Amino acid sequence: MNLQDEDFMRVALNLARNAIGRTSPNPLVGAVIVREGRIVGAGWHRKAGTPHAEIHALNMAGDLAKGATLYVTLEPCSHYGRTGPCAEAVVKAGIKRVVIGMGDPNPKVAGKGIAILERAGIEVRCGVLEDEARALNEVFLKWIAVQKPFVVLKTAMSLDGKIATHTGKSQWITGEAARRRVHEYRDTYDGIMVGIGTVLADNPSLTARLPDGQGKNPVRIVVDSKARTPLDANLVTDGAALTIIAVTAKAPQERVQALKDKGVAIMVAGDGEQVDMDLLMRKLGEMEICSVFVEGGGQVNFSLLKAGLVDKVHAFIAPKLIGGREALTPVEGEGFAELTEAVELEHTTVETIGQDILLTGYVKGR
Repeated sequence: MNLQDEDFMRVALNLARNAIGRTSPNPLVGAVIVREGRIVGAGWHRKAGTPHAEIHALNMAGDLAKGATLYVTLEPCSHYGRTGPCAEAVVKAGIKRVVIGMGDPNPKVAGKGIAILERAGIEVRCGVLEDEARALNEVFLKWIAVQKPFVVLKTAMSLDGKIATHTGKSQWITGEAARRRVHEYRDTYDGIMVGIGTVLADNPSLTARLPDGQGKNPVRIVVDSKARTPLDANLVTDGAALTIIAVTAKAPQERVQALKDKGVAIMVAGDGEQVDMDLLMRKLGEMEICSVFVEGGGQVNFSLLKAGLVDKVHAFIAPKLIGGREALTPVEGEGFAELTEAVELEHTTVETIGQDILLTGYVKGR
């Protein structure tokens, strides 16, 4: 491996991270143009519908792009979408060599961008720091492959696995630093999901409240099969972001209409007693909601885990012991009957946030 290629690709990956949570449904992409060992152009994709990373870098480099090397974290696009094909712009600029982090799995691209470059006589090298490039775009890779959101399950519990006392008190189990991290996560993902139990118990706003006031509020999604969400709930009345109430066809129509009259979006997912979680995720994916951050109670969490819909878990653990046979836990429902059915996490990491511990992992086999 050319270490210089790795170094410049790392710069491109860091540039791409500047737009985390802002490019959906597009991927995160960074690009740098290097001439005689010096960066002469750099850029990253900022938002869907705006110029791609390669275009920003080419504009900065100007005439210096001719004969230079382009480092880009994702294969340059080859089709006309909201913007023109980047691969053709790269050829036109006279780039001599292109180093790519990973190919684009989007069926509209999928090797076609590389083919355009190679037909123009440009030397192409693909797969430099590919693991890092794939990790950067874990959300996009899931959505583009199956048209369903990347689902992140977040829990906050005591050392003995409780998310509230037996009287229902849950504010606050974790400390201020952990709660701030949760707001950073909310700012990152397209949607945030809770169950009706959380709405009735806590009346949450589910907004991204960051210290600089620049947080992006996710779409609020409530799993509420019978449309019991109060008409004066914060996420109905505050206007801070779109709220979607997921119901079944059996929900009382007068309740459904009352919520619609308040400006809430109703999504019917299934005709049974409970919301069909897989159908709900497919409908959210069709809306280009590419990622969902789940802060639900134990029932919603188990429903998603049982349906095999969770991709990643953030588990905050506070050094507190609450106890209580009736105290709520992060995953409830009927539970799995056998240990062999239990959901396992892999590629786990552990970090300390204030006095709390954060364990992050990916659902095995996802």
